[in-house]
Amino acid sequence: MIAIKNKESLIKNGETQLNRKARTRALESLEFALNAVDPEQIIRSKLLLKDSTLHVNGYSFDLRRFKGVYVLGGGKASGSMAKALERILGDRITKGFVNVPRGSKQKTDIITLHEASHPVPDEAGVEGTRCMIEIAEQANENDLVICLISGGGSSLMPLPRGEISITDKREITDALLKCAATINEINTVRKHISDFKGGWLAKKVYPATILNLILSDVVGDPLDFIASGPTVPDSTTFSEAIKVLRKYGLWKKAPASIRKVLLDGERGLVPDTPKAGDEAFEKVFNIVVGNNRSASLACCSQLKSAGLNTLLLTATLEGEARHVGIMLASIAREVFFSGNPVPKPAGIIVGGETTVTVTGKGLGGRNQELALAAALKLKEMDGVVLASLSTDGVDGPTDAAGAIVEGRTLMRAAKVGLTPEEFLAENNSYNFFSKLGDLIFTGSTGTNVNDISVIVVL
Repeated sequence: MIAIKNKESLIKNGETQLNRKARTRALESLEFALNAVDPEQIIRSKLLLKDSTLHVNGYSFDLRRFKGVYVLGGGKASGSMAKALERILGDRITKGFVNVPRGSKQKTDIITLHEASHPVPDEAGVEGTRCMIEIAEQANENDLVICLISGGGSSLMPLPRGEISITDKREITDALLKCAATINEINTVRKHISDFKGGWLAKKVYPATILNLILSDVVGDPLDFIASGPTVPDSTTFSEAIKVLRKYGLWKKAPASIRKVLLDGERGLVPDTPKAGDEAFEKVFNIVVGNNRSASLACCSQLKSAGLNTLLLTATLEGEARHVGIMLASIAREVFFSGNPVPKPAGIIVGGETTVTVTGKGLGGRNQELALAAALKLKEMDGVVLASLSTDGVDGPTDAAGAIVEGRTLMRAAKVGLTPEEFLAENNSYNFFSKLGDLIFTGSTGTNVNDISVIVVL
């Protein structure tokens, strides 16, 4: 079971009975959502092996038809996915290799789990990806390759193209992360400086059959952007990758090796990523087994069972974290004062992923910054709570998953001499909530389907 480790202390931080109750409802619903997208549970519920035939999402794969069954993949949840797949297929798996985040605790017997760095790629990731390529190139038309792809796969499966070094790739990845580029924009660049992503894995596996099981961490589930789409036709171009770097003022600062590959690609001197219609995708089955909507709906279900009027506002939220926080606080205020868009007691769920433009020197993550901005607009409302977390348990460069705020957060901050506007200006939300004891801690959850914010108004 995935749990919020400090749930009891977070509940006790509510200074009124109604706030404690609202905190309880919000935190319990988030726990329920996290467990609904537990990778092991998802794989066991989505895959059925019966009489040597593997059934998944309406497709059937007769394993007796395949000479070999290989497992490849990478991402924050891929270790748990691999563990569950082993339990289902057992010794029917010929060989497997999956890149997982350093410190992962999953254990497998047949599939090798190889630790690498996230969110910034490292040499261990390159080494593991090369091992995957070796297996991919061994597969032939009589083999089945099962890919386990989840959020974080882009960083965990690096294979720089041409003369690009892993240091160069790390530099541009870090720069894109800091400038508030969206995950789609980041992956547009990643795909065009990689020999693995953007459909290249499918190209190397062909003519074997590919079953790609995907736990999505990209808003809207665009297949070619989840882990940068290693088995999916790429819809982007070299020119678009260049535009992303120019948009954020990174083109001239980018390593020369990266600029050379992108310019050579734009000029047609090196092949672009495989596109729709390529024969490499004729025997590829890409299946999303879990996503943010799955978690958000579970959150709704739990709140409804607790007697709240619920509304899933969206599972495709994007935007600047602090602006989204103000918007969500305004919705909470509307419910509190008018009963719109749902009457009290109310639970409103928002899923997706925001971004933070870092201008200060503080420490924080997008969910913490969202919550801090929201707190500024929730003052003096009893029984109103907003909790927001990253489903992987890691919010930005911190050890917290997110944070929780309520109508008395500003009053509590004032008592200990904290000025929330100053912390927000410095992107220092972590230290603000640390002093109040309102950071949410889950540890690594082993899953990753973006973020969830819950508004409770009692």
